[in-house]
Amino acid sequence: MNPQLREALALAAAGVPVLPLRAGKLPFGNCTTCAGNACGGRPAMKNAGACYCPGVCHGWAAATTDTGVINSPTWVRAWREAAAVAYHPGGAGLTVVDLDNAEAIAWARASLPATRTVPTTRGEHWLYQGAMQSVNAVRPGVDVKSTMAYARWLGPGTGTMTALPAVVRALVVKEPSTVRPASHPITVPARSGGGECRHRTPTYLDRGIAMAEQRITEAREAVHATVYRTFLAVLSTHGRCGCLTDAHIARLFTAAQAKGESARHCTDAWTNALTQLGL
Repeated sequence: MNPQLREALALAAAGVPVLPLRAGKLPFGNCTTCAGNACGGRPAMKNAGACYCPGVCHGWAAATTDTGVINSPTWVRAWREAAAVAYHPGGAGLTVVDLDNAEAIAWARASLPATRTVPTTRGEHWLYQGAMQSVNAVRPGVDVKSTMAYARWLGPGTGTMTALPAVVRALVVKEPSTVRPASHPITVPARSGGGECRHRTPTYLDRGIAMAEQRITEAREAVHATVYRTFLAVLSTHGRCGCLTDAHIARLFTAAQAKGESARHCTDAWTNALTQLGL
């Protein structure tokens, strides 16, 4: 058996979601079905049941503990070409503080609680128990990898793992800006067919938007898929009568970005939902 496949199966059995990496620590590219975000950026079915491609797609979202998927013909072919095994720290309930050089390691030793450490090519991974938002370059030579990110598996490490401390969570909190960002209006679909809006009161629409916000906010996994499906549901109900306003859509985007989605992912998901419904 391929040694990387063997290692991946052992990790999956321990509850660590894995995926293969190509040379250069890069994930495998999306299949033709998912190329160009044609599927809506939704994770594969092993994660969310939303995208039925058989490929090793969607980067970190491909990570799985399903041994049937890991042993499938498509994945076995990928393992033969793989240069390394990666894992989704957030999916395993972990946060990795990736220290890229000696200066970053010295800072961590002076500033962060001791925890399990894993040597890397240029520095160390510090592993904490608990998941959080992932952000690169929180300070020179330091990345935080947890939800919606992957890290290369370099062994179990040494030392006792510590619960995720507030000082690490604080690394991703940006200082409030004193500059008001420029407004970017969102284009909503025009009323289709010129018919009368069937939403008799504003309360109906407001309740629907509030429920959509709640659905996104309560997502514990497969955030990409949840955002896309929620946008699709909102547009299927309200997209053709022209009653959606910029304020309504901004509420949905704000909820999605609070879960870690980028503005680009929100726009892509909205655009793909419009396309799916022919709007």
